[in-house]
Amino acid sequence: MSNLPLKGSISDDELIIINDGGVIVSGGIIIEVDKFSKLESKCDNKHMIKSPYVLLPGFIDCHTHVCFAGSRSMDYSKKNAGVSYQEILSQGGGIYDTMRKTESVTDSELVRLTNKRLKRHFYEGVLTCEVKSGYGINFNQEIRLLKIINQLSKNNYIDIIPTCLAAHVPPIKKEISSEEYLKSIVDELFPIIINDKLSNRIDIFIEKNAFKKEESMNYLKSAKSFGFDTAVHANQFSSCGLTIGVDIGALSVDHLEVITDNEIKYLSNSETSAVVLPGCSLGLGLPFAPARKILDCGCKLVIATDWNPGSAPMGDLLTQASILASNQKLTNAEVFSGLSFRSASALGLHDRGSIYPNNLADMIGFETSDYREILYNQGKMKPSFICKKGKVYSK
Repeated sequence: MSNLPLKGSISDDELIIINDGGVIVSGGIIIEVDKFSKLESKCDNKHMIKSPYVLLPGFIDCHTHVCFAGSRSMDYSKKNAGVSYQEILSQGGGIYDTMRKTESVTDSELVRLTNKRLKRHFYEGVLTCEVKSGYGINFNQEIRLLKIINQLSKNNYIDIIPTCLAAHVPPIKKEISSEEYLKSIVDELFPIIINDKLSNRIDIFIEKNAFKKEESMNYLKSAKSFGFDTAVHANQFSSCGLTIGVDIGALSVDHLEVITDNEIKYLSNSETSAVVLPGCSLGLGLPFAPARKILDCGCKLVIATDWNPGSAPMGDLLTQASILASNQKLTNAEVFSGLSFRSASALGLHDRGSIYPNNLADMIGFETSDYREILYNQGKMKPSFICKKGKVYSK
């Protein structure tokens, strides 16, 4: 996929397909890719990955909230009965409910729960996964979550990219304003995150009942001044946040279920990635982000799960992407790009996302001879072959 454009629409005719191909790997890095017959004489089988599968780059999920405890099945039932996500949040439920449940469990239990989700993700083909904090009810809890996410990253097959989302929602107790709360994150939390090397990424939720535009811009400017990369939850329920993300130079603006044509054009003139989250639309019964229009306007489209207990509990990246493809008329090439090298770009990663020399040997194989079968089966065809940094894993 190294030949494919980073932005805009892509036809399946642009895919480079090597029939009977092979990949030489050394030290967890791809050395050479070619016809198997041309590679066979160059090394012994111990150093060659060969497979009768359709081989794709390992998937990259650039937006998840998998470090949490508890369920929000009650919220799900309420939403299906007509109560909105925003109403539930304003009543002290939703994200606040998950904060309380996450605080109540031990570190070891939270590690177990999060690792269970990450392991499932890994064997479904996600070899790099961004994980946000954001379910800490106070700063001590946010630090706790970031430390747990970092602990998991040291002892896991899957590569984990930690993100600080302390600016998820304002404190449930209203002693201070949301603006004062953001300033306290900058003054108190940012220095700890830097000193303890807990994350190099900052995210914020810009929305009604979360954070307003102007205060969010000031917060992101502060994050930039500390040297953090930034991402933004934008345009989930209302048209807001996207322009702030673009203006601040965020790596990505994520959600985009509610977006105007002018905003799409504004985004297309930037290097900021458009991360769409079909799992959220499925979980909340919202329209999908207009992925087809976003691509046709020349944006960098990325597909992620938003795996979380409230709005996107499914967490199945391939199933969600397949459903989005059918709804938005996306090509196979556009979907696979949005799950691989374009998703890597949204995380600022340049060493993965394509099966190409000098990249990480992160690859997944599907037991079929036709790549079109993968999306056609709408997530029911899972990878049978998992190779992470040159090491092959089996369930």
